[in-house]
Amino acid sequence: MKKLEDKISFKISGMMKLTIIFATCLVLSMVLLLLPSYNIFNSQKSHLTTTGGLLATDFDEESCMSRYHQSSLRKPSPYKPSTTLVSKLRSYEMLHKRCGPNTDAYKRATKRLGYNNDVITNSNGDECRYVVWTPMFGLGNRILSMVSVFTYALMTDRVMLVDHRNDITDLFCEPFPGTSWLLPSDFPLTDQIDSFNRTHSHCYGTMLKNHHAVNSTTTPSHLYIDIFHDSRDHDKMFFCEENQAFIKNVPWLVVKSNLYYAPSLWLIPSFQTKLINLFPQRDTVFHHLSHYLFHPTNQVWGMVTRSYNAYLSRADEVIGLQIRVFSTPSGYFQHVMDQIVSCTQREKLLPELATTGSSQVMNITKTPKLKAVLVTSLHPEYSDELRNMFLERPSLTGEIVEVYQPSGERIQQTDKKVHDQKALAEIYLLSLTDKLVTSTRSTFGYVAHGLGGLKPWILYEPRHQKAPDPPCVRAMSMEPCSLKAPISVCQAETIKTTPFVKYCEDRITGIKLVDDF
Repeated sequence: MKKLEDKISFKISGMMKLTIIFATCLVLSMVLLLLPSYNIFNSQKSHLTTTGGLLATDFDEESCMSRYHQSSLRKPSPYKPSTTLVSKLRSYEMLHKRCGPNTDAYKRATKRLGYNNDVITNSNGDECRYVVWTPMFGLGNRILSMVSVFTYALMTDRVMLVDHRNDITDLFCEPFPGTSWLLPSDFPLTDQIDSFNRTHSHCYGTMLKNHHAVNSTTTPSHLYIDIFHDSRDHDKMFFCEENQAFIKNVPWLVVKSNLYYAPSLWLIPSFQTKLINLFPQRDTVFHHLSHYLFHPTNQVWGMVTRSYNAYLSRADEVIGLQIRVFSTPSGYFQHVMDQIVSCTQREKLLPELATTGSSQVMNITKTPKLKAVLVTSLHPEYSDELRNMFLERPSLTGEIVEVYQPSGERIQQTDKKVHDQKALAEIYLLSLTDKLVTSTRSTFGYVAHGLGGLKPWILYEPRHQKAPDPPCVRAMSMEPCSLKAPISVCQAETIKTTPFVKYCEDRITGIKLVDDF
C-alpha cells in the first residue's frame, strides 16, 4: 500500500512539474510574440518622443512613415525645443484647426476679399488672419522661405496656407493635425497670384513708394509682400516696427520670396522679445521648425531609407559633400576638385593618400575604419574622381573610404516631380551625415545642415578658376545664411546692437543667427 501511494505521489508530482513547465513555456511564448509588436510600436513612436514634444501625435502612421521612423536613421538631436516653443506650436495647431480650409472662419475670411472695392472696415480682431506662401525658385529656396513665412505666422498669430499648384504634395506630408495647410483651389485670389509683382496695386512696397493714403478706419483686404534678394528699399520696410502695426490688421498677406529672412524678423523689436522666449538657443530656429514642418512623403522616404541602408549604414563615419558650381557653364573643373580635396584633408575629414610607389604595411589584425562619403552634385565627375583616388591608392591612416552619389542629372529641373523628389531625398541624406562640407551660397546645402543640426565647412567661391586658400571655413552656426538680407534703414542700428545676428562667413551681404550666449 505504501509503494502504491508513493507511485501515485510521484506521478502527481511529475504531472504538476509538467504543468508548471507547460504554463511557463506558454507565458514565455506569448511574451515573445508580443515583443516584436511592442518594439515596432516603440520604433514608430520614438521619433515623436525624441523630439522633445515638438511633433503632434494625432496622425495616421501609415500615411507618413517619415514622421515616425526618422529616429531609425537619425541620431537624437542634442538641441531640444523650449517648452515655450512646444506650447506655441500646440496653440498654433488649434488656431489652424479653427481657421483652416473649409471651416466657417475661413469661408467668412474669403468672402471679405475684394469687399467694398478691396478695402474693408477694421474688424474687432476676432477674425482669422492668414499668410499665403507661394513657391519661388528652386527647392532649397522654397524650403527656406516657407520656414520664414511660418516664423512670421507664429509671431503674428496668422494661419499659414501654401500654394500647392506645383509639386509640394508629392514632397511633404501634412504637418498640422486634423486640418490642411494647402490653399484651396477655389481661393478667390488664385488667378491673381501669378500676376502679383512690384507693379501690382496691392504690393506693399509700391504702396509705400507711391505714398498711398491709408487712414486708421480702413484696411486693404489683402497685401502682396515682396521679399527677394533684389528687393527695393520700400519693400524692405515690411520689417519696420511701425509698418507691422498697420500690416497686422490686414486679413490676407500673399508672400513671394526666395530668401531665408527669419534673421530679419529678429531685428523687429516686438518680435525679438517673443523669439528669444521661443528660441533661447538662437541658432535653432530653422532646425526646430524644419523638423516640425517637413516630413517627406512615403515615396521620398523610401528613396532615403533604401540609399541609407544600402550605402551608408555600415560606415563608422559618414562625410557629406554638397558640391554646387555656380559658374557658367557649370560642370567639372579641376580647380574645384583640388579645392574639395584640400578642404577635406586639411580639416581631417578625409585621410591623405600614400605616395605613389610607397609600401604601406596594413595592420590585418585590426578591422580598418570605414568612412562613407555621400556626394550630391549635378555632375558625377566629382564623385568619380574621388572614388578613383581612394581605389588606386591606400590612405595613410589605413581607413577604407567608399564614395556614393545618388544621382547626377547635370541640369536642375525644378518642378519636375521625380527630380524634386530625388533632390529632397538627397537633402535628407546629407542631413544624416556626421560631418558636412557645403558650397557657398547654396540653399540646398543650407537646408541640409540646418535640418541635420550640423555646423558645416563651407567651400569658398573660387575666383579666376583657381582654388582659394584657405579652401573652406567652418560655419559659425547651423542656421542658414540670409543671402542679400532685406535689411531696412529702420534696422540699421538694431543689427549693430544685436549680438546673435552676424554677417555670414562667406557672404558679406548676408546675415545669420548665431548662439552668442
